[in-house]
Parts: sequence; structure tokens; C-alpha cells
Amino acid sequence: PGAAPVARAPYRLAPSEMKELAKQLKELSDKGFIRPSSSPWGAPVLFVKKKDGSFRMCIDYRELDKLTVKNRYPLPRIDLFDQLQGSSVYSKIDLRSGYHQLRV
Repeated sequence: PGAAPVARAPYRLAPSEMKELAKQLKELSDKGFIRPSSSPWGAPVLFVKKKDGSFRMCIDYRELDKLTVKNRYPLPRIDLFDQLQGSSVYSKIDLRSGYHQLRV
């Protein structure tokens, strides 16, 4: 919160990588996965060669991750959701404030 925008300089790419970048960005844009941005925040792109010789686009978010506020609570366990499947009534009790309100 209140941090100055981070925009790292792009990594140098070979001309073949620039063509691949343009191709992949167009494909992602056509599918609606990405859109043009004017944000002052940014992260550099690089390519990793796959076993089949094609390129995988990767984004280096390390600088942005340093400024990200981490989740305060862990993600819920998926196995608990499986146990709730088929239930029709749910309740939530705040045990910290509700401890003295329950008759035992």
C-alpha cells in the first residue's frame, strides 16, 4: 500500500523471440485472456525453450512479489469442501466472541 510503481526494464530478446512474443501476445489477446494496459506497473517477459523446441512465455514477477501484501489466512482445504457436498444447512460460529454465548 502506497508503494511507488515498479516497472523493470524489459529483458533483451533475440529477433526470433520478438516475433514469438508478438505472436503469443496476439493469440492471447484474440482469445480475450489479456488486454492492452497503460498501468505504470510492469514486469519483464522472457522465454524458456520447451522440450519440443517451442517457446514458453514467462513473466518475471519477483520485484512485484516483494511488494505484494500476503494473504492473512491460508486457503481453505479442498477436502473439507468435498465433505460439505450435498449439505443443505450451514452455520458459522465465531468461537472467539461466541465462546461464552453457548450453553454447555
